[in-house]
Amino acid sequence: MRLPARRISPGRADGKALVSPVPFSFVGGADPSKGTVLDESTGCRGEPLAGRVFAFPQGKGSTVGSYAIYGLAKRGIGPAALLNERAEAIVAAGAILGGVPMVDRVDLGAFVTGDRVIVDADRGRVDLPEVTPRPVVSAFLRNRGRFLVLRRSDRVGSFRGRWSAVSGYLEGREDPRDRAAQEIREETQAKGARFRKAADPLYTRDGATAFIVHPFLFDVPSRRVTLDWENLEHRWIAPSELATLDAVPRLGIVLDRLLHG
Repeated sequence: MRLPARRISPGRADGKALVSPVPFSFVGGADPSKGTVLDESTGCRGEPLAGRVFAFPQGKGSTVGSYAIYGLAKRGIGPAALLNERAEAIVAAGAILGGVPMVDRVDLGAFVTGDRVIVDADRGRVDLPEVTPRPVVSAFLRNRGRFLVLRRSDRVGSFRGRWSAVSGYLEGREDPRDRAAQEIREETQAKGARFRKAADPLYTRDGATAFIVHPFLFDVPSRRVTLDWENLEHRWIAPSELATLDAVPRLGIVLDRLLHG
């Protein structure tokens, strides 16, 4: 799988991914003498940075962080490359000073720790040679402020037993909005679904597969649905209830993008 990216610091690197779901500060977050992660909130405490492609949403903290990155690089215990969703000046300056390849505008949902990642900042791209992309649609139905979620059956290919929106695979050059409408008819038999909004695609992982999720929002005049074999049960929930469910990865982000951009 190949992802486009924006070059921040030039160069090319090939290494195993180390992924933090939270912003990171190299001051206090990394051991300057050992090059290991100290920040508990990353889920990576104790992991070495050396030779790794370190992916985190964005930097934070003191401007001294630029010199911390530079020091790690010069001692040979720093990351092989840096990936951000949104670069900020502290990390960018440190990467440039330390000669560490860096890119941003990359959705970190496409990565898990341990992936082989090739960062080519000069060409503005990131490759995951052992990951297969699979485009899908995820469509929420809305009725009077409540949203339909479905619990997936044991007969589907992924995320069995977990809650999701109406979903389905995209085939070939199929239009995502058309596929979403078809899945609504097949999975719910809901009548009168009216398209309201689409959001930018995002990534989520299941093993070696990266699902490219195309989010959609439809309004329906009734809460009456008839489920097919793909789902076991349904609920109409408020957005705040989604966090209480055992849902497919990043479903809350899908809904948030549809509601708030």
